[in-house]
Amino acid sequence: MSRFGLIDVGGGSRGSYGAGVMDRLLEAGIHIPYGIGVSAGSANLASYFAGQKGRNYLFYTEYNLRKEAISLHNLFHDKRMVNVDYIYGTLSNAGMENPLDFRAMMRSDASYWIVAADALTGKPVYFNGREMEQDDYGPLKASSNVPVVNVPYAWKGGLYYDGGISDPIPIEKALQDGCDRVVVILTRPRDYMRKADNDIRLAKLIKHRYPMAAQAFANRAQVYNRELQYCRELEQEGKVKIIAPDSIGHMKTLSKDPEPIKKLYLKGYHDGEEAIAFIQK
Repeated sequence: MSRFGLIDVGGGSRGSYGAGVMDRLLEAGIHIPYGIGVSAGSANLASYFAGQKGRNYLFYTEYNLRKEAISLHNLFHDKRMVNVDYIYGTLSNAGMENPLDFRAMMRSDASYWIVAADALTGKPVYFNGREMEQDDYGPLKASSNVPVVNVPYAWKGGLYYDGGISDPIPIEKALQDGCDRVVVILTRPRDYMRKADNDIRLAKLIKHRYPMAAQAFANRAQVYNRELQYCRELEQEGKVKIIAPDSIGHMKTLSKDPEPIKKLYLKGYHDGEEAIAFIQK
């Protein structure tokens, strides 16, 4: 019997696409027993496993547009342009504006993994979602902690950056954990190959204090492209289904323009039919 897995690579505001895919899965009553998320993709999975359809949509289209969430003001005053404590704490804790149903998430029998990058070693760290506690969503904050515009996020003795710099498409982890059919949600077109130039330039800005993380950052394009090619090969074998938008226009990772974000969410909701077909095949 096949064991299905779900990978969401995240990508800041582009993560609205994955949110749309998962909302369609929830609407169809499909609960995949294994999920591994990177950055915003890990937060999408938290709401998915909690059964909270529509929750993430509000983060992308409303909350993330607030200066408290993402702004240069945050960068100048707190050294974190993306305030992960606001997004995954002030908004998400019990009794707050849009709380994660933590109890429902923990009742799920799904295996849930969150990818972060160790700021000192540059290596991927795979947090088990069950390491989290009510109102302590440290792994989500670590996984979404964007380098350069944020200082490393401290949680339980470690320092972390966004998981996308260490394992951007964690297909090998999913296979090692026993998945033999995997839905891979990308947030760029499936034929997009990452270029290293910008990553190398930005990596220099953290190289002095975090040289190993900088090296991982500089190598991200190479790793992403290799993992994407592996997914394509597995797709030819019927083991993987890549779900990706046909276009994202000119959307940036930290875009605050609500209309393209909404359109990308709707693309994901529509493309969720492809994931359903693959699962029910």
